[in-house]
Amino acid sequence: MTDRRTVPVPEGLDGLRVDAAIARIFGLSRNAAADIVDNGGALLDGVVRKGSDKVKGGAWLDVDLPAPPAPPTANPQPVEGLNVVHEDDDVLVVDKPAGVAAHPSPGYTGPTVVGGLLAAGYRLSIHGPAERQGIVHRLDAGTSGLMVVAKSERAYTALKSDFRERRVEKRYHALVQGRPDPTDGTIDAPIDRHPTHPHRFAVVAGGRDSVTHYETLEAFRSASLVAVRLETGRTHQIRVHFAALRHPCIGDIQYGADPTIAARLNLTRQWLHAVHLAFDHPGDGRRVAFDSAYAADLATALDTLRDES
Repeated sequence: MTDRRTVPVPEGLDGLRVDAAIARIFGLSRNAAADIVDNGGALLDGVVRKGSDKVKGGAWLDVDLPAPPAPPTANPQPVEGLNVVHEDDDVLVVDKPAGVAAHPSPGYTGPTVVGGLLAAGYRLSIHGPAERQGIVHRLDAGTSGLMVVAKSERAYTALKSDFRERRVEKRYHALVQGRPDPTDGTIDAPIDRHPTHPHRFAVVAGGRDSVTHYETLEAFRSASLVAVRLETGRTHQIRVHFAALRHPCIGDIQYGADPTIAARLNLTRQWLHAVHLAFDHPGDGRRVAFDSAYAADLATALDTLRDES
């Protein structure tokens, strides 16, 4: 199933290849645009074109875009190790294990916080997309630690605003390769999608402002344990920023970590844990705070490094 779209070619794209113009106009990858052209799904002034043909500014471009995939659904599914550390009429605070996503997403079929809470009988806010019931912020699937989930509609609205205005305090501990220099500092570098790897992010000129503060808690021969405070909450922010410093989180193979170190420490995911969460309660405005101990795999890896030092 396709969606036929008809648009004029902007003058600024005059002389560009048809496939490149389609990619620019519709925000597609070059490969996706090329597939459309190869399948006869692009007409320029009513004539089927090849990808190498050139467009002219002002010409009419008809494109058969692939229909968007059906939105994912939040199905109740029990999640082992998903601990509720606080519950009241407005919020749940959960300690999320690694290997669990915050909510369903296209192409992901694994366990989620939303599915686990629904399976356990918890009521969640219905604000926002149906598959993200109650979700006001996220942790990567491979990151463990604290999340707050909205139960009431007032909690969803208040917490979304507080996260947007940076009134929520989030602290993480990360075990990174090597020793950052300086040992304590701030990483202020914009983040956007990686230009050639769509499932990764990177420090990119013109990306979204991203600020990470860190301090070294312990230094080992080949690694450092750092406390991290986020000013912004970009996707993969901690992982991207430390990878950009050439000190990726240990175990984070996606962002360039040395796999031999992870193997030696028996880690199958990045060493990253959300240890502290504080926010103004949406019911009465009081400040509430929660802390989380390291997950077992992280604690064991840390003990191994201490024994070696």
